[in-house]
Amino acid sequence: MTMPGSGGPREAETSGSWAARPPGVPGAVPPPSVPLSFLAAASAGLVACGVAWIWVRSASAVDPNSDPVIAAVHFGVLAALTMGILGATHQFTPVITGRPLRSVRLARATFMAWLAASWALPLGVGFENVGLTAASGALALVGLVLLAWNLAAPLSVRGKGTPVTALRLALLGAVATTLLGATFVGDRQGNWFALSAHVDLAMGVLGVFAWLGVTYIGVAQKLWPMFMLAHLPSGHRAGAVAVWATWLGAAVLAGGLAHGAPSAEWAGAGALGMGLGAHLASLWAHLRHRRRKADLHLLFVATAAAWLAVAAGLALAGALLLPRHYHLGVALVTAAMVASGGWLLEALVGHAHKVVPFIVWSLLRSQGARNGPSGKPLMFADLYHHGWAGTTYGTVTTGIAALCAGLGASWTPAIAAGGALLAATGALAAANLSARPLHLRTAVRTGADLPAATTTQRREPAEQPN
Repeated sequence: MTMPGSGGPREAETSGSWAARPPGVPGAVPPPSVPLSFLAAASAGLVACGVAWIWVRSASAVDPNSDPVIAAVHFGVLAALTMGILGATHQFTPVITGRPLRSVRLARATFMAWLAASWALPLGVGFENVGLTAASGALALVGLVLLAWNLAAPLSVRGKGTPVTALRLALLGAVATTLLGATFVGDRQGNWFALSAHVDLAMGVLGVFAWLGVTYIGVAQKLWPMFMLAHLPSGHRAGAVAVWATWLGAAVLAGGLAHGAPSAEWAGAGALGMGLGAHLASLWAHLRHRRRKADLHLLFVATAAAWLAVAAGLALAGALLLPRHYHLGVALVTAAMVASGGWLLEALVGHAHKVVPFIVWSLLRSQGARNGPSGKPLMFADLYHHGWAGTTYGTVTTGIAALCAGLGASWTPAIAAGGALLAATGALAAANLSARPLHLRTAVRTGADLPAATTTQRREPAEQPN
């Protein structure tokens, strides 16, 4: 969702922390270029996802389980959502646990492996390139091993509550999803297995809820109090229930779908519903106790929550209609999965407009910036255009709605419109969150185009990166 950046010429490459951090930034945080690289790739992935949906608009109306549609879905899930969530994971795991990543170099290697896998898989499936698809599975396994090894260090800390529990469970979900996915893309010729629609759906449930969803639910327990200035009373347990019930429900539901066991499917769906309901209850509690007035971030978060209700309605309707009207049932279930992804996408884009300025602000401060373009002290709000942020909210929300409606009704113009709006969202978010920081960074280096107070006495040792 932003530019790739550099934390300075002396970033700690072997340790997991950022040596050049300015005062006030926790010592365990990684260099800014680590999360920003993932988020920049997520923006590019969202653009690719939108273009892919335009390309497959006719195929998706006829058969939502066709290979071109699976390719478009994986651009969204892997290249956009997974890359964005991985960026947040690398940033917030050290912050939450108070311990740095094992290594910055491992983080960079993880980024390269997942970037290659997230593009190779949908391109291989979409263009029926068996070798490229198989290679994507190997790349994903490499990325998984690197991710698990790097996060094991900070996640080994005891205590720290619900967010750490969520990150541990999410890592298990990542392992299960990646191993299943790598197995099934190993041979797309069908010589030793047949990848049926319900197995593909099982992997989607694991990935969206047991991995990406649980990560967001856990990290939100840290982000919401900070961004909303909300202090919940002691004894509030909705967040913990949300993490455990969502993870267990997704695991049971995925198992039921993979093995065709209706009892497990309904039991898992019930537990998953309880978990997501607890997540919404936790959000409501934060809203009730917030001390910050309503803003665009709150609108993003509330709209993201609404997509969960939409997904639940579409999934229930699809499950009930499948025995009698197969095509319509499949279309509604597909729309439900898109709405579930919309929950995460809306939240990711909204939180990026809070998190990215914070990361970039720290980077600019480490390089000597003190004031914004107006000459006043540099604030997070100076680092992006708020009008364009509002436009981004409109494109992502309308794009998700159009895609859900188009897939549910098998209406190709709506599918194409949804794809175009999602592509616009990726481009807008990247441009808006990078333009001003790039200008400020250039001005700090050259000492031009900004008030004199913008730069500090760069020769003072205290202001130099460590």
